[in-house]
Formats: sequence, C-alpha cells, structure tokens
Amino acid sequence: MAISAIDWAIVAAYFLLSTGIGLFFTKKGGESLNEYFLSGRNVSWWLAGASMVATTFAADTPLVVTGLVSAHGVAGNWLWWNMLMSGMLTVFFFARLWRRANVMTDVEFAEIRYSGKPAATLRGFRALYLAIPINLIILGWVTRAMIKILTISLGLHAVHFLGMTISGDIFAVGICFIITVAYSAGAGMWAVLWTDLIQFVIKMTAVIILAVYSVRAVGGMTKLKDGLAAHFGSSSAAISVLPVRMTPTGMEAYAWMPIVALAVFLSVQWWAAWYPGAEPGGGGYIAQRIFSAKTERDGVLATLFFQVAHYAIRPWPWIITGLCTVLLYPNGIGPTHDHEAAYVQAFVDLLQTPWRGIMMAGFAAAYMSTVGTQLNWGASYLVNDFYKRFLNRNATEHHYVSVSRAATVLLFLASVFVTMNLQTVEGAWKFLLAIGSGTGLVLILRWYWWRINAWSEISAMIASLVVSVTAIKFVRPLYPDGDLRADAMVMLITVVVSTIVWVSVTFLTPAESEPVLEAFYRRVRPGGPGWAKVSTRAGFGREKTPGGALAWTNWIAGIMAVYSTLFGIGKLIFGEMVPAVILLVIALASFLWIARSFRSETDLPPDPVRS
Repeated sequence: MAISAIDWAIVAAYFLLSTGIGLFFTKKGGESLNEYFLSGRNVSWWLAGASMVATTFAADTPLVVTGLVSAHGVAGNWLWWNMLMSGMLTVFFFARLWRRANVMTDVEFAEIRYSGKPAATLRGFRALYLAIPINLIILGWVTRAMIKILTISLGLHAVHFLGMTISGDIFAVGICFIITVAYSAGAGMWAVLWTDLIQFVIKMTAVIILAVYSVRAVGGMTKLKDGLAAHFGSSSAAISVLPVRMTPTGMEAYAWMPIVALAVFLSVQWWAAWYPGAEPGGGGYIAQRIFSAKTERDGVLATLFFQVAHYAIRPWPWIITGLCTVLLYPNGIGPTHDHEAAYVQAFVDLLQTPWRGIMMAGFAAAYMSTVGTQLNWGASYLVNDFYKRFLNRNATEHHYVSVSRAATVLLFLASVFVTMNLQTVEGAWKFLLAIGSGTGLVLILRWYWWRINAWSEISAMIASLVVSVTAIKFVRPLYPDGDLRADAMVMLITVVVSTIVWVSVTFLTPAESEPVLEAFYRRVRPGGPGWAKVSTRAGFGREKTPGGALAWTNWIAGIMAVYSTLFGIGKLIFGEMVPAVILLVIALASFLWIARSFRSETDLPPDPVRS
C-alpha cells in the first residue's frame, strides 16, 4: 500500500498530540496515588464514559466482529451482545455502591467487606492474578493483533535500529507502545482519560469512513443486501439482528446457534461469567472509571453512556464493513482464508489519501487506548494492593508515585516477552479465565447479602477453576468443533457445581464479625432485605436498595433502550424505515423513563450515629 507524505503527517500529528497530553498532565498526575490512578476523583461523567468506550475498542475488535458477521451474519454478535444485561446491572445496582466504597481498586474492596487473613489473602492474590497473567495476556493479545494489522496494511521491510535488524511491523508497533508507556507512566490516569477521548473520536471517524467506502465498493446498500441474501441463503439470515427465524412451523434457532446455547447466553452467561470489562457486579477498569468520577451521579451516568455507546452505536460501522467483506473477499485472505483479516484488506484496497492516514491513526488509537488503560490498571493493583499493602505501608506519596511509574514500565517490558511467546500462551487464555467462569453470582451477592464472607469468594474461584477445566476436558469432546452447545454445557456445569460449593462453604465458615459488617454498611449503604439484620442493628432500619423499585424498572428500561437503539439503527441503515421509527421511539420512551427517575431521586438519609 502506497503511503503518502500526507498520510504519514496525519499519523505523526496524532503521536505528537498524544505525547503532548501526557507531558501536560505529568506534574498533576505525579502529586499522589489518588491523582495518578484516579485523577483525584474529579472526573465528569462524559469523560469517564468516553474512556470506558475507548478502552474496550481495541485494535483487534473490528476484526473479531468481521469474523463473526462473515460466519453468522449480523446476529453473530449475540455472542457478546448478551452481556448488556450485566452491564445494566452495574449501572443501576453497583455504580453508586462502587463510588461510595471509596477504594482505589476493586480488589481493595475485599478488605472493607471482609476481615482477617482470608480477606488479605483474597486481595493479594487477585491483585497479582489480574495485574500479571490476565493483564499481560491481554496486552500480548492486542499487540499481536496490531502486528497482524500492520503486516497486512503496510508490508514494511526490515528496519535497522541500534545495530539490530527488526521487522518493520514490529518496529511500528514498538513506536505506538513506547509512546503509550511514556504518557501512561508519566501522567497516569489523567493522560489515559484525555488521550482516550481523542483516540475515540479518531477511531470512530476512521471506521465510519471505511464503512462508507466499503458500501460504495459493493455497489450500494441494495446490492449489498442482495449479495448477502445469496451468500447466506436469505436476507434474514444475513442481516436479521435476532439469532432465530420464523418458519411455517414456528420460531427456530439457526444451526450455528442451537437453542440450548442461546438460552444459556441469554439467561446464565451474562450474570455467571467473569470477563475483563464485563464483570458481574462491575469491576476492573470500568470500576476504576467509576472511582474517578466526581459524584455518584457522574459514576452512574458514565456507566450508562458506556453501555449505550458500546452496544448500540459503536458496532454498526464494523458490522457494515464486515458484511461488505463477505462479498469483496468471499474466500477470506491468504491460504488460511482469514475472514478477520479481510477488514484490514478492505482498508488497504479501498481508502486513498488522506483517509489512509486517518485509518492508520485510528488503528494506532485503538491499540494505544487499550494499552494505556491496561498499564495503568495493572500498576494500580501492583502498587496499591500488593506493594503498599504488604511490602511498604508507610512511605510518602512521592515514593508510591515513583514506584507506580516503575511498575508501569515493568509491565510494558513483561508484555513484550508475552507477545514474543504468544503461541505458548494462547492455550492458557481459557485456562486463566476459567477461574472466574462460575463466580458471577457471589460477586453480585457480596454487595446485597451480609452472610457472604471471604471464603465464599475463595471457594467460588477454586471450584470454578477445577470444575470448568474438568468439564472442558470431558464434555467438550462430546460435541463437534465449534459447536456452541459444548460451551453452554461447560458453563452450566461450572455454574451449578461451583454455586453448590461456595454456598456450602459460606454456611460452614463463620460470618464476618458484627463490627466489620456494620462498618461496611455505614460506608456503602447497600440496603435491601439481605442487609436488614445489620442495618436495623446499626440504627438505619430496613433501608431500600439504592433507587428502590425504580432500579429494577430502570434496569429493564435500560436494556430496552439499548437494544431498541441497536436494532433501530440497523433497520435505518438497511432502509427499513417503519420498524426503524418504531424501535427508536421505544428507545426514546425508555430513555425518558430513566431520565424521569433520575430527577426524582433523593439523597441518602443521614447516618443516625454521625448526624
């Protein structure tokens, strides 16, 4: 692909802007750990929300979506769309509580909710587990994807640097990585947030432009729909947003999505499975943005904005380009028939200057936004939850910030090693995630039931790991390769057995002491019947959960609003005006309901002891 001087100038300008933002916030970010990891807890909802969206838009995300739609049509996205229900739980049931917890990381929560050695062990283990294996594999994964993107798009030759001969694509990724490390290590969360905002605008602009050019390349929307209908067997199979179809005998699922798998995805997976960025009960870098918010309201609105943008608005440019690649590259790319790589090939074949430069900057932005967050997020665990908690509890803020910067650089260096050895790590990805595949329910109930203790979480993690690995070994071979029923059965077995284990352990081990439970309740005020015993003893009486019954109606309204927006935009794009208008009206009514309930909210009653 011929890259002009203008294209390179656009990319260079983007790099200079990112570096400038890092330099601008370096002094402020270095004032304290609170500033370095949480931006002083002074972030507006729109900035925190945009950062959430940018972080989850990695360089490989459009490629993954392209692979899904090329194999299964638009409805293939239900493999991740189902997680919206968990996200909306975070908005209306957990965002306020996370903000009230006043912690620096989600694993610090363990020692305000529980006590003693079990709580400390849980905190220390999860800090190291998330910061090192999980974090490094994510960094290695997205870096390897970026190398693949640049290999296809640029075809750079070897570069001679400091006496070494380096592959051109690896050298280009290295530049992105080093710039990201520089601003992440120097300014911390302030730089991550503001670069995320700029990066989100750049990469959304880039993918929209590519979608427009892709539709033009196939001859327009009508020819796209006709070609897809021929390829998939029907227009419905190609562009329907639902993974089911109507037949003369009733509704049935498509062969690629057996009804049992669909049932598990919609009724179990979203609350039972832990996954970075979509944790039941919130957590990870989503919680980190909530901690950074100015107020509870900002935390809730940031998380709501994220759900809307993440599920309803952001995917359509990827989906449209992915559908176009089905016609443009029906056999995929290369001898392996790589359909995901077709997204990159479309950029190479269809865009001209200056759009190529914007697209290259967009891929760099997608990569750097994810890397910046992963580095800052991982360093927060290493410093706040391991180094400061277990190794050096009485140092100055300046010392901890210096250690945080060093931890950021060390994570970068370790991720380089992981990237270089990714083939030996890929097999461990599902193994590492298995530890959380049945822990979702305990992560949710720990907020709303006083009887949950540290042993509940520890036993859930151990049981999930053991049971899921066993089920993968003995259950998955019973199904053909790629059959989603295998994943569904592994999930169900893991959830059922691990739930029996952790519930049993909960009642076989002592409850947390009354002072610990009361201190947690005063700090977070979760309310609800699960805390009635504690809240009454503490003088609060029987308090409602935050938002009361409106929280449940808002949860339902939020799900309706996002899915209606998602489906309505799709109908609009494909020219189906009547259903588009109906769906968008439903979405508007749902959003108005949520807005009305926000206006009617009242402040928490005062603490009877402290008032």
